[in-house]
Amino acid sequence: MNHTTRRAVLLGAVSAVALLAAHWLDFRAETALAWPAANDRDWGRMLRVAGFAPTWLVVAAAMWLENRRDRAAVALIAAVAAAGVGAEIIKLLVRRERPEAGMMGYAFRSFADHPFDSRDFGFPSSHVMVAAGAAGALGHRFPRALPVLLGLAVGCGLTRLFAGAHFLSDVVAGLIAGVVIGTLTARRLAPSTGPRA
Repeated sequence: MNHTTRRAVLLGAVSAVALLAAHWLDFRAETALAWPAANDRDWGRMLRVAGFAPTWLVVAAAMWLENRRDRAAVALIAAVAAAGVGAEIIKLLVRRERPEAGMMGYAFRSFADHPFDSRDFGFPSSHVMVAAGAAGALGHRFPRALPVLLGLAVGCGLTRLFAGAHFLSDVVAGLIAGVVIGTLTARRLAPSTGPRA
């Protein structure tokens, strides 16, 4: 088994354990992390906007204006779009509803009930998946910045938990899927030529 394969297996195992742990902690985290006022603070709004796709379009435009030959801007736009669309498709397939106060278990909606409306579904978090997709794409181009970018995505996830809009597992699934989509998109569209961390 080569280094890349070992690394992929390790990351897959860590991701699976993190997702299982998040499911186990979902109902405890819902109570422990309830802090709706956090989203009214400047730092809370800043973190949440990391999951807003147009934020990354502005970043991509700035990157493109700086260096039109660098395909990282195109990869960023593609990664954010793929993560956002991917999140909505997964929501429509899984159909798990968002948390409600006093909820004792997960609630799922049938395919016959609003088959193409994902607004009431929470798994995975679209905001987090978009933020993590951007982090994966930009982290591929700027590997030393990856911890900061992942911090933004995690912070975005915390704002969704503070608001009670998602379970912890919605956020963890969005982080994992978003980073994978963002990284793979960037590798495909903008192969790295810069230094690796």
